[in-house]
Amino acid sequence: MDAVPIGVVTVSDRASRGIYEDKGGPAIEAVLGRILTTPWHAKRRLVADERPAIEAALRELADDEGCPLIVTTGGTGPAPRDVTPEATEAVCERMLPGFGELMRAVSLRVVPTAILSRQTAGTRGRSLIVNLPGKPSAISDCLDAVFPAIPYCIDLIGGPRLETDPAVCVAFRPKGS
Repeated sequence: MDAVPIGVVTVSDRASRGIYEDKGGPAIEAVLGRILTTPWHAKRRLVADERPAIEAALRELADDEGCPLIVTTGGTGPAPRDVTPEATEAVCERMLPGFGELMRAVSLRVVPTAILSRQTAGTRGRSLIVNLPGKPSAISDCLDAVFPAIPYCIDLIGGPRLETDPAVCVAFRPKGS
């Protein structure tokens, strides 16, 4: 079986200019490495908080690179330059608000300002795009919370089967599968 390409997009003005190290992308990859048993490899992108750049990265990863899962980090707050959710909505055909609802609920147990977060998710063709916050610990909390639904969602939109380590993540399986 070939390794599945998974898009990992860090949205950050400062990291894209080299002012500080990207910690969000590696945090996503660490969580995926812990959860997935399916062979996979990251298709990394590091872009500034610019809606056209974010949209272009998401389109490229979905349409050209064939990533069934694209996970972003950063740009989900209320600041004027936080435009990742708008870029995601612009490229997606269907939005899946339950992802953001669950991520905020989980994050609120840790920090009361999580209510300011605007994470979302949606589908573009056979790709699921999930927006995560930028803080590495929040990335782990949020991705752990929503990952049980991710393999089933990707299956429903015609993507490859992603297998998970049952000791870490019990993915939803419909009866009879």
